[in-house]
Amino acid sequence: MSCKSMISIVIFTLVSCTCIQSGNTARILAIETFAGKSHWNFMSAVLRAMTDNGHNVTVFTPFVDVNRENYTEIDMSNIFPMKLNMSIVRMRKIFNNWFTPISFMMKNDGRQSCEILHNNDQLNDFLENKLQTDFDAIVIEPGIVSGCLSYLGANSNLPVIYTTPIPINTYTERMTYGDVSNPATVSPMLFNYGVPKTFIQRLTNTLIWLHTSIIVRFQEYLLRLYHSKPYDADINNPPSLVFMNTHFISDKPRPTPSNVVNVGGIHLKPPQKIPKDILDFIEDSPHGVILFTFGSTTAMSTIPQYILTAFKEALAELPQRVLLKYEGEMEGKPKNVMTRKWLPQREILLHKNVKLFISHGGISGLYEAVDAGVPVLGFPLFGDQYRNIDNLVEAGMGISMEIYAVTKDNFLKNLLDLVNNKKYAHNAKIASEIFKDRPMSPQKSVAYWTEYVIRHKGAPHLKSQALNLMWYQYFLLDIIAVIVIFIFIFMLIVLKSFKFIHTIYTKICSSFSKVKSD
Repeated sequence: MSCKSMISIVIFTLVSCTCIQSGNTARILAIETFAGKSHWNFMSAVLRAMTDNGHNVTVFTPFVDVNRENYTEIDMSNIFPMKLNMSIVRMRKIFNNWFTPISFMMKNDGRQSCEILHNNDQLNDFLENKLQTDFDAIVIEPGIVSGCLSYLGANSNLPVIYTTPIPINTYTERMTYGDVSNPATVSPMLFNYGVPKTFIQRLTNTLIWLHTSIIVRFQEYLLRLYHSKPYDADINNPPSLVFMNTHFISDKPRPTPSNVVNVGGIHLKPPQKIPKDILDFIEDSPHGVILFTFGSTTAMSTIPQYILTAFKEALAELPQRVLLKYEGEMEGKPKNVMTRKWLPQREILLHKNVKLFISHGGISGLYEAVDAGVPVLGFPLFGDQYRNIDNLVEAGMGISMEIYAVTKDNFLKNLLDLVNNKKYAHNAKIASEIFKDRPMSPQKSVAYWTEYVIRHKGAPHLKSQALNLMWYQYFLLDIIAVIVIFIFIFMLIVLKSFKFIHTIYTKICSSFSKVKSD
């Protein structure tokens, strides 16, 4: 073969490889369905992992950043009610027990989102006219109560990918994964413990799971029956893939289907520079610094005055300095406290001078603390925050407190214990090592599995077979019914046999007695 022919073959091969590589670029439509900043942090991190791997993403979102290479945002901020700086008192009132929040979440976090999205003409145009021709997959946050959001990917044969920003859904597990967690070992979203340990906790957990599961399904049925909407008519299309904001440190291991991929901490970015005034405040503290924030969803300034007073009095007695996220001016602010409306939480926690993180238990912030190896004092306010904090308590790196029961003395005692007792810092470092020890980074996991389900046309082989069963079949009620009927028939036959034998025996005895008497 001539040299010229060899060169031609090499050039043709290189061009062919280039074409194949470019052809692997996927076009992804993403829809953020909840206007919560922490929810968007998770979704946007998943999407960034896709774009960083060369895929094109178009996303409908209420949180607009800026368009970048392979990434286009469509602004929905004017149609979604934003879940930012809400009142702590109001949220605690709504979530004051395990049962009342269900209707609230069904109405405000589930069907309200479905109504908003269904009335969006631009989104409807994408779903009806562009989805099948312009995209290779669709990414959705499915919601945690109502299943109505599944309509977004129901009328398509494209792979549907879910992103779940909280560690557990509980109320939509059956329709999403097919399988349901065992309440003997896995707590639902609103339970106060990471894992039920005692008999009372297992009993309570089971009753909560039964109650909420029945209520959710019953309310959804009534809404569809008496307030039916067009999106209710769509057939549920279980996802090909679920990216879950979970890790073994923040949520104990539990059985999950093959299409569930844990990518907890994917939102963690390389640290940026800390603003100079905050950095000076941290580095000029000889005894270290405490970071105190309740996140973006609730506003610290809405806290009851007696609680705020207890916080201030306890913080004033600490040798450490305190960085406190607080909206507005704080009256009677202790000298060792710096307040800001916003703090670079990730960067601050990574600073070697930070000794403690005081948090409400939002999973994004807790991952930042675990990654940095910083102990946590938790004041869970609502939702999954109780179980998030309790899992860190189980890991030996945190203490949980009830915010409405806080006093200066119990707050100060826990502060000093967490800062001075070396076991908490030691356990936090162990948790950090476990958190970072993974066979593949969350970003690489997202890229690999997204490409996997696209390559394999939705990868139906990953979906649980439980999705093919009716609810009564999944819970073996038909099998149990047959067994009960069989046992009943068997017992009936046995009883009839004994009765027959007894009758024969009686007749024989009677005949024998009669013969003897004669």
